[in-house]
Amino acid sequence: MAARGTEAIVTAGVNSETPVRPAAEEEPPGVDAVARRAREGDGAAFAALYRRYAPMVHAVLLASGPQGEADDLLQEVFLSAWRGISRLRDETRVGPWLAAIARNGARTALGKRRRLEALPDTLEGGPPAEDGAEVLRIVRTLPEAYRETLAMRLVEGMSGPEIAAASGLTHGSVRVNLHRGMKLLRARLREEGWS
Repeated sequence: MAARGTEAIVTAGVNSETPVRPAAEEEPPGVDAVARRAREGDGAAFAALYRRYAPMVHAVLLASGPQGEADDLLQEVFLSAWRGISRLRDETRVGPWLAAIARNGARTALGKRRRLEALPDTLEGGPPAEDGAEVLRIVRTLPEAYRETLAMRLVEGMSGPEIAAASGLTHGSVRVNLHRGMKLLRARLREEGWS
């Protein structure tokens, strides 16, 4: 299998393989006011939250949900968030709240899909998988903290500070999770014959 672009997967840092999920930082100034307005029923404020957090939620769904359903689930997550925004207890934590809704939605969708799906993901004689889809399949086997931060970085193109702001993780936690995740991803890619 060709290894297009795998040489770009380069990081440095810590050696442990345990995901880091410390107490998260608060959202940037102003996000709480937008969340408060959305909680009060302001559709424009909720649209602003959608624009800000959709890439992060999409990455969580790519990392955790059924393959090929992330776009549909993205809409369901934000619909669920709109319906339940009155239950948002802390406006400064809207990013982590949305990520939790996305993770729950992904788990629910996976459960439904497993009950309905009869065919395997790949069939003999079919076209070869695209490299990106194959890498994403491998990313999806990593621990949750790694796969989410890797999907935000590699798929959504988010920077470390953007991931931290959207997910509620500290900048240090994002760096550690990206490093450890990339290290694990490289090892798994090598196991599967990527060079």
